[in-house]
Amino acid sequence: MEYLETRELRYFVAVAEHLNFGRAADQLRIAQPPLSRAIRALEKRLGVQLFDRDRRGVSLTAAGATLLRDAGPALDSVAAAARRTQRAAAPRRKLVLATKAGASHELLRRLLDAHAREQDATPIDVLLCEVGEQAKLLRSGQADVAIMHRPVDDLVGFRAESLVVEGQVAIVPANHPLAQRDAVTMAEVSNVPDLPIARWPRTDGTYPDGPGPEVRTQSQLAQLVALGKTLLVIPASSRAWQWPEHVAVPVTDAPDITTVLAWPANHSTPEISALVTTALSTPLATMQLPAPVMESTPPGQR
Repeated sequence: MEYLETRELRYFVAVAEHLNFGRAADQLRIAQPPLSRAIRALEKRLGVQLFDRDRRGVSLTAAGATLLRDAGPALDSVAAAARRTQRAAAPRRKLVLATKAGASHELLRRLLDAHAREQDATPIDVLLCEVGEQAKLLRSGQADVAIMHRPVDDLVGFRAESLVVEGQVAIVPANHPLAQRDAVTMAEVSNVPDLPIARWPRTDGTYPDGPGPEVRTQSQLAQLVALGKTLLVIPASSRAWQWPEHVAVPVTDAPDITTVLAWPANHSTPEISALVTTALSTPLATMQLPAPVMESTPPGQR
């Protein structure tokens, strides 16, 4: 069996993402010839061709696409092991909790307050992130636990305890006719010509098709809503960040959103267990499961 080195995987991923040896070399801060030699040596050792090279450029082969799918998680696992080892050796152990900025604000406050009251509670650092970033932070070891939302977030490979189930609201410009409504339906907010729903990037960085603006941050989204360029549908508790120029209108038939506390399935520690116990024994835990759930089905296939 041929074993892969971390350096080889980093080189391969850089070329696979750029599909250009020159740009990949610049990212890696090495010269292009050594990078090309390293990739050819990797192909020879594995006995497969990872890239097709011709006058038109570079493209992944089927074998290369397979390695790319596995290489990212493998590199994340290596980085996670290093980060967790370093945190474990710190004079005072800490837990890093990742959450979307503005999401589940009241729940988070209650959880942190309840945890702080526990005897010998492990200090918690809160790592605020953008939509959909919690999974990568957990997999790379930058966070130990995360507040996430089922079914919209990527929970594959994590254990999760459900905390709160809630409905969703549409965030619309305050001067739009929809802002005068007591409630709306998904059909009504999905087909507003002057307010197309904003589009978030998928896990691979690409955007779904549609007329709505492409957004990457909640601050971008907030300003576009205030300018009357888009609307969004979010869990009711996430409205904490809405501006005075926004109005939240309940969406009667939107799928319920379950807020969960999630952590890597292969990284259960006494500190994480203590936090989970606290979460499930406070008023914020309105729905409890008999045991942590292992998510194994990719989002969109549930």
